[in-house]
Amino acid sequence: MTTLATNTKQPFIKSRALRRFLSHRLALIGLVMVLSLTAACFIGPYLLPYDELHIDLLARFAPPGTGGHIFGTDPLGRDIAARLFHAGQISMAVGFAVMVIATCIGSVVGVVSGYYGGKVSAVLMRIVDAFLSFPSVFLLLALAAFIQPGPVMIALIISATSWMEVARIVEAEVKSLRNQDFVQAAHMLGMSNRWIMFRELLPNAIGPIIVAATLTVARAILLEAYISFLGYGIQPPLPSWGNMLNGAQQYLASAPWLAIVPGVTITIAVAGFNFIGDGLRDAFDSRSDHQ
Repeated sequence: MTTLATNTKQPFIKSRALRRFLSHRLALIGLVMVLSLTAACFIGPYLLPYDELHIDLLARFAPPGTGGHIFGTDPLGRDIAARLFHAGQISMAVGFAVMVIATCIGSVVGVVSGYYGGKVSAVLMRIVDAFLSFPSVFLLLALAAFIQPGPVMIALIISATSWMEVARIVEAEVKSLRNQDFVQAAHMLGMSNRWIMFRELLPNAIGPIIVAATLTVARAILLEAYISFLGYGIQPPLPSWGNMLNGAQQYLASAPWLAIVPGVTITIAVAGFNFIGDGLRDAFDSRSDHQ
């Protein structure tokens, strides 16, 4: 059975959204940045002569471009490019895992709250407010201090602090849709509440959800780098962009590339996803057609 919402307009709406996205210069720049970085992280390691754990004490602190080391070496003579690309795989995986988990949790909470309203909405939104009242960084550090650090656990604790914004966005969208004609028609046809929420309302709120999900990736990458930089995240010898920055602190004057390379990479990743998110927001905003 197909949904009762009018589907004939969806291809037209999608084509307009695609045109608006492709005309958004920053979004295209962000897309190129993210795709280039992703390709480098997943293909780059196969093109390098060294792996991320190879130690060469005779090549300690080699400057970028010397001895086959594109970005130089670290205090143990390990190739920074190899470690950077492997760290990128971990950071990207954490970012996308957080996006999936946080978006799923936030969407369920938001659609239930927006659909039922009343006491259900009041209780769920107070839970959201309670989570939002804690500074996310302190909550992350508190959770990270009591777990065994690793990519899976880091993704879970970042997800625990990232779903609330999605819940608020979905709740607002569902509240604006629940009195539409297609919802009333579904009620008259005897459709269950679960069907209406997840087959009628949620698909019609997909635009803001996609935007929020994209921005969640950027936030997750930044938070993972932050807690790893402070020593509570991914632990050496497993590389992450955050713990690479942590290890570079004492060498800022003598070997600045140790901090510059992962720092610039984090900036590219976060900026790229934010640019894409901005472009998607404009693409799904129907008011853009009237500007």
